[in-house]
Amino acid sequence: MTQADLRPAPAPLTSADPPALLGRDSAAAYRGLIADVAGRLAERFATVDKPWTGPAPTAIAPAVAAVDLDRPLTSFEDAFDEIGELYLKDAVWFHHPRYLAHLNCPVALPAVAAETVLAAVNTSVDTWDQSAGATLIEQHLIEWTAARVGLGPDADGVFTSGGTQSNLHALLLARDEAVEQVLLKHRVEAGTPLRGVEVLPRLRFFASPHSHFSVVKAARLLGLGEDAVITVPADDWFRMNPAALDAAIETSREQGLVPAAVVATAGTTDFGSVDPLGPIAEITAAHRVWFHVDAAYGCGLLVSPRHRGLLDGVEQADSVTVDYHKSFFQPVSSSALLVRDRSSLRHVTHHADYLNPAEAAFPNQVDKSLQTTRRFDALKLWMTLRTLGPDALGAMFDRVCALADQTWDWIAADSRFEVAAPPSQLSTVLFRLAGADDATHRLAREALAASGEGMVAATRVEGRIALKLTLLNPDTGLADIVPVLEALARHGKTAQEAAGMTTVPAPSAAPRRRDHRGPAREGRAA
Repeated sequence: MTQADLRPAPAPLTSADPPALLGRDSAAAYRGLIADVAGRLAERFATVDKPWTGPAPTAIAPAVAAVDLDRPLTSFEDAFDEIGELYLKDAVWFHHPRYLAHLNCPVALPAVAAETVLAAVNTSVDTWDQSAGATLIEQHLIEWTAARVGLGPDADGVFTSGGTQSNLHALLLARDEAVEQVLLKHRVEAGTPLRGVEVLPRLRFFASPHSHFSVVKAARLLGLGEDAVITVPADDWFRMNPAALDAAIETSREQGLVPAAVVATAGTTDFGSVDPLGPIAEITAAHRVWFHVDAAYGCGLLVSPRHRGLLDGVEQADSVTVDYHKSFFQPVSSSALLVRDRSSLRHVTHHADYLNPAEAAFPNQVDKSLQTTRRFDALKLWMTLRTLGPDALGAMFDRVCALADQTWDWIAADSRFEVAAPPSQLSTVLFRLAGADDATHRLAREALAASGEGMVAATRVEGRIALKLTLLNPDTGLADIVPVLEALARHGKTAQEAAGMTTVPAPSAAPRRRDHRGPAREGRAA
């Protein structure tokens, strides 16, 4: 008797059983299911009146934990009603005009429709025999984006899950390129073999203090450690200082270290600042160091009718990160890594006999990706461009940049607030409640979220908490933002009164009131 003989026979499906899998025989059921879900969600979108309900984890965790996943419900409708309570009721609605917190955008309708297509067909864009036309669509979008960047005829790239993966991918390529150069130089000069593992501890990445945390994370994942990232000072507008970068690279070489990559940021998360890409490109070229531009946030400038000049110099990069799910208004996930020289992608290529043998005659995207199984996320951007066009996306990004300027001016003119940074080159606004301490800011922000009146983020500027508006909704206007600011001022006053403060405390340090019509506007149209 075999092991298979010991298994109980499955209960036969009858015609009364609902279809479980999508296929030819379930096409009608699929149509009804999707229509039902779309109808239910449309009702919610039409009636949502605040960006969030503000629950604490303790408020909803017991209901989730009580679900017995071994006992299914009787119908999909029951399951949908259940997630309505467990998820949708307290979901964060990024499309709401008073959602002003993080780099989450409302999404383009053609992209949402494309999600239905790619989920149903379930294409994996790794090998040609799994994706065919999807491979060509993704490649064409990579070519289109690389042309917008200006990377030249040898450019290539691949879609990724997000900016963190794109940055990791870029720095892996930079690491291996640097190791190859060192090994070659040593072989020519010394004539003796040197192992790559001996080079790794000497490699260094250079980034500003305002670069994305994924740079440090990538250094750790690549076996270099956090100390491999050298912080280059920034200027008063939170942009990398080119002269300081040049000096840091020189110092590293004098210490016997190997400068492997410079990471410039085109749109820092907190400040929306764009590093001076042209001068940085000149320095990296002079030192022959890999130049990576993290444009996860600022990639919307590629289609901007007014502000494309902020990216001048990006065309000289060796690699570029773009996050379409930020300033191209795409659903998560939709990101890409672009490289100037497609041959650099060899560092992630591995041929498996069962999947992508070296002698394969057709293009296989897995040859250049960190992922194997991968969603056809490119379809969302394709449908958006083919329906709306890049000019419409650029105009939407321009609107949020203009709104940030208007909001900064409004806050700067109101004595209840103080600006914590100059106007963003993109679409963030940093500010404080005038004279309030850190505890007051925390309480005011928490109270705002709990009330559902709006959502804002927070960070630290010069050691003190600052509140942050991240504007990525082109349908939001000053009329939506002002009530949120008014609510914050009210909640801050309540927090101070509850703490027994009869007078407003003096800030721990005077805010720096920079000329906001100065360098922060470089590259921006008047």
